Amino acid sequence: MSSSAIARPSAHARILRAASGITAATLLVKLAATGKELLVAAVFGRGALIDAFMLAVLIPGLLVNLFAESMNQALVPELIRLRAAQGEAAAERLLSSAFTFSFLLLAALAALLALAAPAFFPILFHLPPATLPLAIRLFRALLPFALLSALASNGAAILNASERFLAPALAPILTPLATIALLLFLPRAWGVWSLVGGNLLGSSLWALAILVLVFHSGQRFGAIVFTPELRRLFIQYGTILLSCVVATGGLLADQVMASWLPVGSVAALTWASRFSAVLMAILGGAISTAITPYFAQRIAACDWPGCRAILRRYSLLATAITLPFAAILVFASRPIIALAFQHGAFRAQDTALVAFVQSMFALQIPFFVVSRVFYRFLLAMRRSSLVLACGIINLALDVMLNLLLMRWMGVAGIALATSLWMVSTFLFLAYWARRILRSADASPATA
Repeated sequence: MSSSAIARPSAHARILRAASGITAATLLVKLAATGKELLVAAVFGRGALIDAFMLAVLIPGLLVNLFAESMNQALVPELIRLRAAQGEAAAERLLSSAFTFSFLLLAALAALLALAAPAFFPILFHLPPATLPLAIRLFRALLPFALLSALASNGAAILNASERFLAPALAPILTPLATIALLLFLPRAWGVWSLVGGNLLGSSLWALAILVLVFHSGQRFGAIVFTPELRRLFIQYGTILLSCVVATGGLLADQVMASWLPVGSVAALTWASRFSAVLMAILGGAISTAITPYFAQRIAACDWPGCRAILRRYSLLATAITLPFAAILVFASRPIIALAFQHGAFRAQDTALVAFVQSMFALQIPFFVVSRVFYRFLLAMRRSSLVLACGIINLALDVMLNLLLMRWMGVAGIALATSLWMVSTFLFLAYWARRILRSADASPATA
């Protein structure tokens, strides 16, 4: 492929078409998830009970991001390289081995965490003594959710590597829909256990739907076959996993520190992040997922002008799209929260706090979405060590800013700290992406 291939309209048209489909599907998923959160807020309000559930579901959710998403980010570029170099059979062997390894690793860790929960929960989370045993029981019950979601996520990566984006992006809607159904139709006596049931039922349906699509595509799974390609993937996976551990360490630190504040702060932090998270997932996820195969193809061909064109075009596009959304969430935060959340057990004083926290979270939106473009480029270039270094710097920055700002601003200070370290992430990734491209121009064999 020539160095000008990326400039052809068809290449950009395919990226934009994929990004548009992912955006539409993710929007539907996030609307369903937001609807679920609004229902949860109305039913349970902001108190110790919902804090216990949110802390219990935190670690299973982080496990999915750690193990499944890390494998996906390492796998897709390696798979595209291998398919081009050695053919479909070699790619299928790598897929099978990576899928099996990732699932077994996560299952072993989940079993270990279930056993150790009574030891680490009291250390990490400051919960009322009457609520702590419930949080541990909820946590153990939610660990299968992590396994099922990881299966679905890994299966989605397999489909994405073949440029099949729409169905994998839409299938996660099953989890919030199942939770909404159980909240509406199960007896109120179930309490927060209806949320557990919804997560387990929804993730089961999600995993089943994705695995049917994967098997229909002809992919089969078996024992782990150790090959040089798998060892190279493990190296990439290990580094990305460490960087994700560091990144999720920041999310965990935020929730842990929120649990040190007055009761209800964990729920306030979680709900205040919802609209920002929806926008970042829709816009950042759509763009970064769609451009990943094209980065891998350009890098395999040493097409550095093509890589630079993708970086420039989609970072500018991301900036133009996200700035208005961020401004709306910052300046219209209170009416948005009042309209969305102030029903049932969610009161006016809850609206005031959550709106302030949301405005602090919204500041990060443009920086997050643009940084995902540079992040995907660095992973495609096998520079995951830089991502790890970025994560370590920002974890330290997040903890220090949390300690400083929460003294002055309470839980809103934690949200502002998150936005500030996202600015740092953007600056770090953009700097190294441009530096690597300058080096690649001087040495065409870099890839």
